Amino acid sequence: MLLFWPLAIPFLTMVATLFAWRSVRGQRKLTLVGAIALLAVGIVILRRVILEGPFAEQAGAWAAPFGITMVADGLSAAMIVLTGIVAVAVAVFCGDDVTLGESRSGHYPLSNALLAGVCGAFLTGDLFNMYVWFEVMLISSFGLLVISGSKAALDGATKYVGLNLIATVAFISGVGLLYGTTGALNMADLHNKLAGRAGEAGILMATGMLIFAFGAKAALFPLHFWLPASYHTPSFTVSALFAALLSKVGVYALLRYFTLILPIEGTPAQAALLWLAGATMLAGALGALAQNDIRRVLNYSIMSSVGAMVLGIALGTPLALMGAVFYLAQDMVVKANLYLAAGSAERLAGSEHFSDSGGLWRASPWFGVLFLIPALSLAGIPPFAGFWGKLILTRASLEIGGYWCAALILGSGFLTLLAMARVWSEVFWKAHPMGDTSVEEPLPIAFWAPLVGLSLLLALAGIFAAPGIEAAGAVADGLLDPTAYIEAVLGPSEEASP
Repeated sequence: MLLFWPLAIPFLTMVATLFAWRSVRGQRKLTLVGAIALLAVGIVILRRVILEGPFAEQAGAWAAPFGITMVADGLSAAMIVLTGIVAVAVAVFCGDDVTLGESRSGHYPLSNALLAGVCGAFLTGDLFNMYVWFEVMLISSFGLLVISGSKAALDGATKYVGLNLIATVAFISGVGLLYGTTGALNMADLHNKLAGRAGEAGILMATGMLIFAFGAKAALFPLHFWLPASYHTPSFTVSALFAALLSKVGVYALLRYFTLILPIEGTPAQAALLWLAGATMLAGALGALAQNDIRRVLNYSIMSSVGAMVLGIALGTPLALMGAVFYLAQDMVVKANLYLAAGSAERLAGSEHFSDSGGLWRASPWFGVLFLIPALSLAGIPPFAGFWGKLILTRASLEIGGYWCAALILGSGFLTLLAMARVWSEVFWKAHPMGDTSVEEPLPIAFWAPLVGLSLLLALAGIFAAPGIEAAGAVADGLLDPTAYIEAVLGPSEEASP
């Protein structure tokens, strides 16, 4: 049961950290071992998908579409590998970032539960089970937000959980409507039963509710306000986990719904998503320019990136989906890298606020280079990975005459570059207000290791982009023609349910 290991490993690690409650060092080691094991299993799954194509596994003896189905195709397998990479990076970083009080309040069990929820959402073949994994993520992420006990954390957590609870109601309501209309919850089965029915009132209502639910999780405008209010309040480790994974689960759900379950082309949802994506890109880029500390800038940059991915989904062409997939994959690494770099900058300068920091280029030029790589990738500057994603999305927009879409991609990239330049000017280039002697202690190895690893991965993915772009193209082809996915779940077409 290979596909159940990405769920079992984080849950077993969570249980192990609970048994090691009295030993913070033991919890850290167990979490790192669990993260490495998760990455290893993800690589095994990806290798099998590459060699054999999509495959599915059923829980117990219940065959699809009635049982609990886990499915791996190119997209979900790649997401598990990237989740493993992020998990290893934050597990190394957290040893010198998470406080003793947070460690003893449940950081390690909760972070492993979050990883289980993320992996479950990526691998599930059932829409109701996706809702279950969303709930696992919501509970664990809320716990991670509040364990510091600070006023800012509690305020941010209130906004976070408030909207997400409403989104949860919308999610289960949309799932219920789909089930009442089609009698199906399995996503491959829904593909068959929704064919030619996109215009029915029940399907339209269910789709609207699911757009609200997934859009809230992804922080689409105007459902975004909880993200900039909350992601800067926990530890930098938790911020990196959230930024790299949580909003990407919402994008993944939209991608899966509007390719496998209900192809978006020609539906009313297409125009709605185009406008939402454009507004999200613009609001995120402008919001980032207005902030005065590093993490708040990065919080808004999440929105801008999500808008670009959703734009690719809404355009729906093979090239646009290729761009969305490539951009999604590299952005998971970019966001983890940037938030961990923000934590390192705060350690060196003593603050993440612009007015209280500075001088980091003189104090640690190598750290400045490691910050520049993900920052330039975020802005879409060549030769880094973010450039290729935005280039593909821009070309896809121009090919279908979407000149305003291309203008938004380029414009938001320019504004993001200005925001990153402002961070560089305030935190790295200008002198520290207390003088250069304020930068006292060097970064620990636990900070350097993930920064070097993630930055190197981004640089290589940009310089040698061809294999990644080809892989994204193959994933996009599989999304547009889900025959192999459906047959992996339901068997050959003649055996599929009518």
